[in-house]
Amino acid sequence: MENQHKSGRTKFRSRLKFMIEQLRDRILGGTYKPGEFLPSESELVQQYGLSNKSVRKGLDELVAEGLIVKVNRVGSKVTEKSHESTVVTLGVSSSIEKDILLSKLLDDFSELYPHIRVKIMTITMTNYTSQIKSYLENGLIDVFTQNSLHFQELVESGALEMLEPLKAEKEIYPFLNDVFSYRALQYAVPIVFSPIVLAYNRTHFSEAQVPEPDGSWTWEDALKHAETLSRAAAGRLGLYFIMVSSLRWPVFLMQSGEDIGPDPNGVFRLEGSKLLESIRLCKRIIKAQDNYLGFLIEDNKDVMDLFRQGKVSMMLASYMALNELKDSSIDFDLSPAPFIEAPATMLHAIGVSMRKTDHVAARLLVDYMASSRAQDIIRKGSNSIPAVRSLNESRVEIPDSINRPSRYPLYREIMATYSTRSRLNLSAEAFDVLGRLLKKILVGPDHGAGTVRKGR
Repeated sequence: MENQHKSGRTKFRSRLKFMIEQLRDRILGGTYKPGEFLPSESELVQQYGLSNKSVRKGLDELVAEGLIVKVNRVGSKVTEKSHESTVVTLGVSSSIEKDILLSKLLDDFSELYPHIRVKIMTITMTNYTSQIKSYLENGLIDVFTQNSLHFQELVESGALEMLEPLKAEKEIYPFLNDVFSYRALQYAVPIVFSPIVLAYNRTHFSEAQVPEPDGSWTWEDALKHAETLSRAAAGRLGLYFIMVSSLRWPVFLMQSGEDIGPDPNGVFRLEGSKLLESIRLCKRIIKAQDNYLGFLIEDNKDVMDLFRQGKVSMMLASYMALNELKDSSIDFDLSPAPFIEAPATMLHAIGVSMRKTDHVAARLLVDYMASSRAQDIIRKGSNSIPAVRSLNESRVEIPDSINRPSRYPLYREIMATYSTRSRLNLSAEAFDVLGRLLKKILVGPDHGAGTVRKGR
């Protein structure tokens, strides 16, 4: 009986919330214009299956937001304020335009809500989270995008107290909602995601008579075939990617098949571990190529340019990075990342958050970016993978408007191999320290190793 009461209360709250949100959207979207009246209370009772008391409670919330006024014995009238120009400040990284087709999304949002103006604040990737925290503290941004790596940094810096907890959308893959959750609360709504995969030039493989990669490939296979591909043309790199990227080197540690964690003294020891063997494999990979130092320079654009120019045969890449190729004519495709002990790859996700505020327009922007409408725009015009599951279960329109690899749906088949940074059992700071240690090992003598202390 108690569970039935709880279920009833949940359905009531859901219907009330739906009524408030739908009326708000229709007011802000222009369905109900300033000076016009909403349907009567009795009509709203019938339409939404609520009591008179509940309908009045919902209307009171719209009054508090300044969207309507109650006219005695007449009804609820839409105010002029509801259509005054409102500004929402959106903080983004420089890459977000290509990652989610931001300009197209904002144009579409403007059509839905012409009275809301979105002001863009571009934030440099250097110290991204510390800048976000500062902007939040000073009320300089209302909404911002972040990735799965940034989220851990915000958690550990104590910045979540400034963020508005958001609803976990059922249409979005649950594992993506988990990425942006902390202590049972969600602080960002996922927009796009990607595993790290192997992208390859099909023409190179055909010319060199090398079999195209598949899920059975180990790194030994990749190295063997990379050598053949490199020899096939002067100046060609058979395998090339930014090894020290925070989205690349963790893949090798995840594939070691070894649990990662501190000893009783809080020290992560690499000596004699499979982790160190994974790092030594990284060193073999980069030393096998002519462009040794290129693997240690953190500029993914350089890799994409070389791949587009036909100078690289294989690279590790995210689906978002493949947007650099969407307008090219290069014949490329995808395969799971080669593995060491067991298949594993890193999950990268981008979400949108908002600071704690009663800013109705800010919430509308967040809700829009998480919607099927917005993410379908991303799906049709980019190689990024939308977070809304149903969009990925339908085929892309033919002919496709972009250069999309034939094995684009690969991400659905390898979801069991996805891992996040939490798999490494490292704090954000220790993760950075381990990344710097890795770089030292890669440029140092072959016997190099090291330790990293948790939380440092």
